[in-house]
Amino acid sequence: MKKLMLLLVIPFLVVVIGVVGMGGYLYYSLQRTVSAEMQEGLERYQSPHRYGEVQDGDPLSILFIGVDAEDGEAGRSDTMIVVTLNPDKGSYYMVSIPRDTRTDIVGHGTVDKLNHAYAFGREEMTAASVEHFLDIPIDHVLSVNMTGFQEMIDLVGGVTVQNELDFQYNEHVFRTGEMHLDGEQALAYTRMRSEDPRGDLGRNDRQQLVIQGLLQEAASIQSITKIPGFLDIAGDHIRTNMDMGDVTTLFQHYRPALDTKEQLAIEGTGDTIEGVWYFIVDEAEQERISSELKRHMEL
Repeated sequence: MKKLMLLLVIPFLVVVIGVVGMGGYLYYSLQRTVSAEMQEGLERYQSPHRYGEVQDGDPLSILFIGVDAEDGEAGRSDTMIVVTLNPDKGSYYMVSIPRDTRTDIVGHGTVDKLNHAYAFGREEMTAASVEHFLDIPIDHVLSVNMTGFQEMIDLVGGVTVQNELDFQYNEHVFRTGEMHLDGEQALAYTRMRSEDPRGDLGRNDRQQLVIQGLLQEAASIQSITKIPGFLDIAGDHIRTNMDMGDVTTLFQHYRPALDTKEQLAIEGTGDTIEGVWYFIVDEAEQERISSELKRHMEL
């Protein structure tokens, strides 16, 4: 299986909190992993939508990119989720952007499916194109490939979700109700969209169910003891523009933002243009989503 990775931003932050809190060797290990491995080849992204420096505790945003690629390949971003964090309001907003969304690919000079931006310019071009689409700054970027996702789910002992749709994907059968999924099952659970009446939107909801399940597992004492294994996975499969200063700031100032979650859904229609199927989001819907995120980020 090569397709689909999930947003691990919130679980990543929870594990980071555990590392920073435990100090000593684990802190050193995190610092080494972030600076020497996760940042390798990724420029320090500075959003042109930001007017001035972000102060500690100011609302900010993180773009998660789930990559459909083997190690060393460019691939395409199969999952794109923006999370905005506002510690004063004690909340975070989460919005999934369908991968087939038709929009400008900033820096490439084309109008194309948004997930193609990663193949053209990896994290930097994807972030710039998402910023243009949503008209908000993207402050941090974090990308992870399929192998890393599956290994992280298995490391924490699987995730529990409340499934709302009966379906089968390859050899995996999913029934409505509470289910506990290992890494392979979770990957299959979040890949299916052809049998979902809501298509990409339904798949996005299942992705976020797995994210919440992983958050709960990553925040547990048992999972915190597995941080060295998590760091090994992160070094191999996660790329980010965050440095240790950003990590420390997130730990010190943004934990209150995890208290309440608000999920936004982008509505649109499917259309075929010159033989290619796209997810079309009209200007009014773009403005609605953008306004909600700007309000949360106090822009």
